[in-house]
Amino acid sequence: MAAPSQPQKSTYDVIVIGAGIQGSFTAYHLAQRDKDTLLLEQFLLPHSRGSSHGQSRIIRSAYPQEYYSRMMPDSFRLWQQLEAETGTTLYRRTGLVLLGPPGEPELEACRRNLGVDEVLDATALAQHFPGFRLQAGQVAVLDSTAGVLFADRALRAAQEVFRRHGGTLRDGEKVLRIEPGATVTVTTTAGVYKAPRLIITAGAWTGAFVEQLGLHLPLQPLRIDVCYWREKQPGSASLGRVSPCFLTLGLSQAPHGIYGLPSIEYPGLMKVCHHHGSPIDPEKRDQVASSAPHPDIAVLSSFISSYLPGLETQPAVMETCLYTNTPDEDFILDRHPKFSNIIIGAGFSGHGFKLAPVVGKLLCQLSLGEKPSYDMAHFTITRFPGVLGAA
Repeated sequence: MAAPSQPQKSTYDVIVIGAGIQGSFTAYHLAQRDKDTLLLEQFLLPHSRGSSHGQSRIIRSAYPQEYYSRMMPDSFRLWQQLEAETGTTLYRRTGLVLLGPPGEPELEACRRNLGVDEVLDATALAQHFPGFRLQAGQVAVLDSTAGVLFADRALRAAQEVFRRHGGTLRDGEKVLRIEPGATVTVTTTAGVYKAPRLIITAGAWTGAFVEQLGLHLPLQPLRIDVCYWREKQPGSASLGRVSPCFLTLGLSQAPHGIYGLPSIEYPGLMKVCHHHGSPIDPEKRDQVASSAPHPDIAVLSSFISSYLPGLETQPAVMETCLYTNTPDEDFILDRHPKFSNIIIGAGFSGHGFKLAPVVGKLLCQLSLGEKPSYDMAHFTITRFPGVLGAA
């Protein structure tokens, strides 16, 4: 809830809609630039309705796309800065194993962008991490910088520093209407606010907001099954504290990729998920979550039988999360084509959490009319044809 000491007022330098990790880091950067910033969140905090909840996310330097891997040193630095500002541990280094067929293009691109020469076979991988069993002919690449971000803790930390620098966070306020202009007017269930700059980072709800502004973005919200699998022998050294994160690339039985994290949320349970889901209306998520089919469970069970024999083959706990995907799975970080003082950050496609400190910096720079720190060609709205309709 908004702190009682925060004054009620209606005019700000910048308004940010959506207090997930991207919006919170955007607001964090703005407040550190002495911009009087309002951060709006439709749900009461903390909540599990969007994409930023849960205790853990993977952070990795390994990316097949060079434009993301170039951002990661900056992202690690900014995460460390947030740790120092709050005196909170937000990252645990575990390493990351990338699994796939030899010569797989994305796996090779990750290896090149990491700058590592070594490719591990099944024997070498088992020496590093006995819990993994590579299949015949497959290889692994190790990202030693990777690890786990403590997601809930990270979100609270970014919001804490934002408020400490004078920012205003108002939760439980659903945005009803956005009126563009030299001064943007935002009407919520609790008030009317004005600012010369608006940034929309509303996750799965972004598409509906920008429709009001004549913009038809190809954003597809997906419901993801987040699954936790019990160790057959509790406390097994091979799957416990020393276990790395992992990510598959190019496996025929899992074309969208499978990822996993060591036991953190639930002791003795490893998080293993398919990087894929079912289309969903975010407003109806609670209505369908309990009755929805779970086609990815069979894919995961088969993978675990083959690659992680120390785990049971049926999930012990299942939760849900939302992804908001673009067709190419690259982010949207851009100005509205018609209203240059409205900035949009969207389509993080299930891999944006680790980059949130950099995304927030870029959205802050765009809103202030500054040259972004990175080449933004891959993140433009206009890469998608026919997005601009009648406002």
